[in-house]
Amino acid sequence: MLDLSVDEWMAVRLSLRVAVWATAASLPFAVVVALALARGRFWGRSLLNGFVHLPLIMPPVVTGYLLLLLLGRRGLVGAWLADVLGIVFAFRWTGAALAAAVMGFPLMVRAIRLSIEAVDRRLEQAAGTLGAAPAWVFLTVTLPLIVPGIVAGMILGFAKAMGEFGATITFVSNIPGETQTLPSAIYALTQVPGGDAAALRLTAISIAISMAALLASEWLARGAGRRLGVA
Repeated sequence: MLDLSVDEWMAVRLSLRVAVWATAASLPFAVVVALALARGRFWGRSLLNGFVHLPLIMPPVVTGYLLLLLLGRRGLVGAWLADVLGIVFAFRWTGAALAAAVMGFPLMVRAIRLSIEAVDRRLEQAAGTLGAAPAWVFLTVTLPLIVPGIVAGMILGFAKAMGEFGATITFVSNIPGETQTLPSAIYALTQVPGGDAAALRLTAISIAISMAALLASEWLARGAGRRLGVA
């Protein structure tokens, strides 16, 4: 069952690589956006909220096509990035990570925002009355309290990145060894005669990784809750 071919191992490793980078790169932005949506009072807040969650309701292929138009080799921004900075996303594994990050970003923001909204503001106000600056209050009071939400958001983003297919294949295609992740490899194997066994192997691995991620999130969230005295 685990006698994978070289191409299959490459798909597994690439999926993990894409998911880890997509999660790590989008996490800081997710925290900032979640904080703005949970605490901010500014014009355009509803518009920002809708824009952030748009990838959840649009077909993934549409998101991938928009990324291609914007960041493709001849895209509105992609052409400048390639010509001036030498950065190319289309048809590269970095583009797969970017597409996965975009698709998982709303789930991250949602989990972190709910955690921020659950924080007792009186604790922050008490720290403020003792002379702590807002940034220090966030780092020492708010951030520790929202760790379970951050962990949940990271796991959701990671799981979404591992399973992302539509946006990825539209933006970076399905190139073995470069952009062929687990979902696209499984899809390719189902289209060729005799590929069912390999597709089943990759499906089992995908399920195992997803289950491990969910168990890890539960363990980490419980550990954080015990340290905070809430679980």
